Amino acid sequence: MNSVTHWAAVAGLGLAAYLIGAVPFGLLVARLKGVDITRVGSGNIGATNVFRSVSKPLGVLTFALDALKGWGPAWFFPAFVQAGDATARNPSLAVAFAALAIAGHTWPVYLKFKGGKGVATSAGALVGIAPAAVGVGLLVWIVLMAVSRYVSVASIGAAVAVPAAAWVFYSRQTVTVPAALTVLAALIIWRHRGNIQRLRAGTEHRFGKPKT
Repeated sequence: MNSVTHWAAVAGLGLAAYLIGAVPFGLLVARLKGVDITRVGSGNIGATNVFRSVSKPLGVLTFALDALKGWGPAWFFPAFVQAGDATARNPSLAVAFAALAIAGHTWPVYLKFKGGKGVATSAGALVGIAPAAVGVGLLVWIVLMAVSRYVSVASIGAAVAVPAAAWVFYSRQTVTVPAALTVLAALIIWRHRGNIQRLRAGTEHRFGKPKT
């Protein structure tokens, strides 16, 4: 593959990663129950709002589908660029395609660039890029969720834990992965700024507690 063909393939797959990430599964899944997810609960198209406002099974389905949007481009697309050689995966390409999928979910062209917070899509992407760091992030998420009962607290804590673990596990091999995960964590925390304000005001919804 010459350089022109290589970069054409990267550009084409990058666009595909964004468009896949932009598919609003939360909106589509909620419509199975006749619900416009943008008009109920928090109005967010992510799995948490579907879980709370539509049904638990559909919330889990939304999380799985959103996660696959991140995992697929991160895991498969680099091999397409490298002539199908999955054993020679380029971590920089994996990070780039994952970032575009997450950008698609966060700023979807199909919904006038108003999307979700990217937690599930980021989690799926991270499994394809840095599984050890994801394991640490998942453990932190479970502990914080069990202690606080706030999805937002658990998500923010996991967002901090994943890049911290990545610097420990991967920095000797490449700085691309931990540096990218640090930027991703900052994006996720920024997308949770409304939750942070509600936590400070004492108005954030606690998981398992009925709204009053």
